[in-house]
Amino acid sequence: MTRSKRAASAQRNREPTVAYLLFSAYREMQTRIFTALTHAGYGDVTPAQARLFRSIGPEGTRLTDIAQAANISKQTAGFLVDQLVRSGYVTRVPDPADARARLVKIAPKGAAAIPIATAVVAKVEAEWAAQVGADRMRSLRDALEALWQATESLS
Repeated sequence: MTRSKRAASAQRNREPTVAYLLFSAYREMQTRIFTALTHAGYGDVTPAQARLFRSIGPEGTRLTDIAQAANISKQTAGFLVDQLVRSGYVTRVPDPADARARLVKIAPKGAAAIPIATAVVAKVEAEWAAQVGADRMRSLRDALEALWQATESLS
């Protein structure tokens, strides 16, 4: 067996890391969400754009706050928001608290896509709970929330 084949074999036999397991579950969820969105006629939104939706509040959110919540630069957030504006998923409106500032708000097209993604998340999480058991799913959520809190406080 060649050196590269031995290395590949050892890699396959190694236990996956927690990060890889989390990524694998995330990738499955993302695939299912975007498949549903595409079937519903919202196939023009990208995963990078979609991640911004979580940080846009019901009354709108400033771009700097969106960037911070998404852990990306203000320039990247601006670029993604511009794409979402052109596609009709969000709008920019004046901030009533500061005439110089603008808020990003979810547009009707974006609001129509959100329940589709939310339903997929609920369905997939229910499937996972059925596979591993409700108690283990609750424990997993608790552990991940604790990990999230710990890592968020570091940034």
